[in-house]
Amino acid sequence: MKLLSIAIPCYNSEAYMRKCIESLLVGGEDVEIIIVNDGSTKDRTAEIADEYAAKYPTIVKAIHKENGGHGSAVNAGIANATGLYFKVVDSDDWVKEEAYMQILDKLRELAGGDTMLDMLVSNYVYEKEGEKRKKVMHQRHILPKDKMFTWADCRHFLKGHYILMHSVIFRTKLLRECGLQLPEHTFYVDNLYVFEPLPFVKNMYYLDVNFYRYYIGRTDQSVNETVMISRIDQQLKVNKLMLDYLVEHKAEIAKNKRLYQYMRNYLEIIMTVSSVLLIRSGTEESLTKKKELWDYLKSKDRRLYHWMRNGIMGGAMNLPGKGGRKLSVEGYKLCQKIFGFN
Repeated sequence: MKLLSIAIPCYNSEAYMRKCIESLLVGGEDVEIIIVNDGSTKDRTAEIADEYAAKYPTIVKAIHKENGGHGSAVNAGIANATGLYFKVVDSDDWVKEEAYMQILDKLRELAGGDTMLDMLVSNYVYEKEGEKRKKVMHQRHILPKDKMFTWADCRHFLKGHYILMHSVIFRTKLLRECGLQLPEHTFYVDNLYVFEPLPFVKNMYYLDVNFYRYYIGRTDQSVNETVMISRIDQQLKVNKLMLDYLVEHKAEIAKNKRLYQYMRNYLEIIMTVSSVLLIRSGTEESLTKKKELWDYLKSKDRRLYHWMRNGIMGGAMNLPGKGGRKLSVEGYKLCQKIFGFN
């Protein structure tokens, strides 16, 4: 069995996928690299995947499938993984070799221990085009370092504090046991990927190394604000799926105070992002959708609605009138600076 399976979802990724793959190959035989060609049609993504699979047959797998979107490619990666642990690395991102070696050493060490590791967390770095100073996203003030820990050992989660896909390595079997199945043809499903498995995560480890390099700069990236506004219905779909999941499993999740606090805070951030994008869109249709989103929350869980609606972020997103909406956007920008989310 491999130690770590790494899925690389690829869709017309010819221009940058080699850098990603090459950065992962240094992991050697402990690693399984699963290149998922998600129905690419415009370039040589499929040929490049096959080239690496032929050159490194004991390390690289090439999977070719009909286009189903990022979530579908991640699903395919999980389904085909043989490693004890599983990670997703997007095709325009890469990893740092020194940190990578430390990650593999730690996974190797913990895999042989008496306690089963469910999730390993490390840092990621924003590789933003044109910026010399790189922003490091770490968990030093929240998560215990250099030891196995549980949710109860975590410090108080701050507003706006959340762990992205770039930060996590899950136990592969856990992802299958929790029934994770990301929706197809939907952007922003990475939020579901680091949300739905959490109630199944018991034992964690935080390794304070700058492992994942998260590239920001392409105009067609899904996190570009203009692109996000154009895909707002997909953002809302993911938002509602997260809301449904938390409400449906609330009784069980709430037994674990820190876990519930974290998941509730994460949902609050997603509600805020959805709301500000709808405000920025500026159309009557968008404002109606924003009201519908908050009404949806209210219909699902009135207590959660009032907690969120009366909080700093929820209150800022629901100020009345044109002037109120302008203040909402400014409030969002302020929250970005205070709480450190992007």
